[in-house]
Amino acid sequence: MSFQNWKTSCPDWEQRIVAGESLVPFPPLFPEEAEASLCVFKSLRVADVPGMPTFGECCDQWVFDFVGAIFGAYDGNTQRSLINEFLLLISKKNAKSTIAAGIMVTALIRNDRFENELLLLAPTIEVANNSFKPAAAMVKYDEDLKQILHVYDHKRTIRNLKTGAELKIVASDKDTVSGKKAGFVLVDELWLFGKKNGAAAMLQEATGGLVSRPEGFVVYLTTHSDEPPAGVWKSKLEYYRDVRDCKIHDPERLGVLYEFPEVMLKNKDYLKSENFYITNPNLGRSVRRSWLESKLRETMDGTGEEDKQSFLAKHLNVPIGMNLRRDRWAGADYWQAAEFTAIREFEEFLDRCEVVTAGVDGGGLDDLLGLCFIGREKESETDKSRWLLWACACCHKDALDKRKQIATVLRDFQKDGDLFVCENVADDTLIVADYIEQVLDRGLFPKENAIGLDPVGVATIIDELIEREVKPEQIVGVPQGYKLSGVTKGMARKLADKSLVHGGSRMMAWCVSNAKTERRGNADYVTKQAAGSMKIDPLTAAFNAFDLMSRHPEAEGGGLDDFLNNPVMVI
Repeated sequence: MSFQNWKTSCPDWEQRIVAGESLVPFPPLFPEEAEASLCVFKSLRVADVPGMPTFGECCDQWVFDFVGAIFGAYDGNTQRSLINEFLLLISKKNAKSTIAAGIMVTALIRNDRFENELLLLAPTIEVANNSFKPAAAMVKYDEDLKQILHVYDHKRTIRNLKTGAELKIVASDKDTVSGKKAGFVLVDELWLFGKKNGAAAMLQEATGGLVSRPEGFVVYLTTHSDEPPAGVWKSKLEYYRDVRDCKIHDPERLGVLYEFPEVMLKNKDYLKSENFYITNPNLGRSVRRSWLESKLRETMDGTGEEDKQSFLAKHLNVPIGMNLRRDRWAGADYWQAAEFTAIREFEEFLDRCEVVTAGVDGGGLDDLLGLCFIGREKESETDKSRWLLWACACCHKDALDKRKQIATVLRDFQKDGDLFVCENVADDTLIVADYIEQVLDRGLFPKENAIGLDPVGVATIIDELIEREVKPEQIVGVPQGYKLSGVTKGMARKLADKSLVHGGSRMMAWCVSNAKTERRGNADYVTKQAAGSMKIDPLTAAFNAFDLMSRHPEAEGGGLDDFLNNPVMVI
């Protein structure tokens, strides 16, 4: 085989997965290494299955293809693995943790480096035990293995008595992985690491031992997240998809991703039981079709949207775009369908608008400061007069330390360019004023009631805007709370008929999914889901801007007359 030419991409994966074919696009690079390791793997017993069969007796070919690719990438002549990082994305209950245990026990037996360290890293103690118990049972119920391996239950460690190498199964934190020199690493439930602040640095520490141990590998196993992907999980998922789809050439990475093809997602074909096999390759073994059918009926008919999405994500690997809770704001149901990526950039947004209003909302130094612009489009591609929405936000650096639960998510938004992390206290005010000044310079603001703010705590922003020659009559306080009830309902309606569209910002989708509706007397009050963590400030800023646009303003630089007389526009 010519090792200069092998590829880990799988451009025909959609055809393969529908046909039930292997998602590993090549045979093992070194067949003898693969066969020797598979011989060990297939002999290991699965203790929690009736009859205690071996992997060889109870697994389908997809497992052997994946395991063979891992161990078959090892070049015995150079003592290095030519493919050293793997990702398996698979639905829940497909024996993922048991397979993880089998891979690492096989590596412990096949490893020939004395005093080597093997690490199975889990995000929680519970997940760690899910892998340790089957790994320990493989040794305890095999008389031959007990001659060479010893299990230390209290330390969740298995030691090879011949080489002194140890397999340690640990729950992650920065202390447990610090200083590790593991030559073989398996990370279970990667999606949960995406919720952890600093997880990327921690995984880098855990896998750093491969620098001096080129024979080793890192394997990531995971189901889909029950929330929109974030942090290290989001970055790994996107990277491996790009490798699979030939967008990135990286022959040292192999992803085996059990996902529905895009057309099947759009058509909701995942709801048909005859398609369950696509993301459940163990269907008929560890996964029962009748159970999935029953749970799907129960979930779709008797629970809220949040439970539906969680079931679809975990058991059918349907990715979550937004978390839609039971008490969600009505506009959340229509948010994704109202995406219009042509206004993703601020300049593109302004170029399309004939009049613009702005909204600002924010709390203290440990909160977000939301800024939103809504513009009335000069020309529409539809038969309706569209409003366009563009938003961003600021937060102070200290907020990331105080809001650790969402720090990883906020950093993702910073990478997207939608969130600015400010070093100095006054920076957020300057950023808001800079954006507003751009609209002012184009003459797109109305002569009055152009910039709507929460009346509380905005003195500094108002002072800066006046310095930038914003007229006092252009700044207005917008009533908050239940007084915004008409605005929140009106905005939901315009999203539903797509006469209000947005640029597809992940930050705004997150804010929308965090919003809930409470009944206060005869009014609906939109607030955030959980105090201190789930932010909606940019969405509230959007409500403020929407309120002002609802007053049918005319741009100071011309505006409404040109808008009405535009022959291209259909009113």
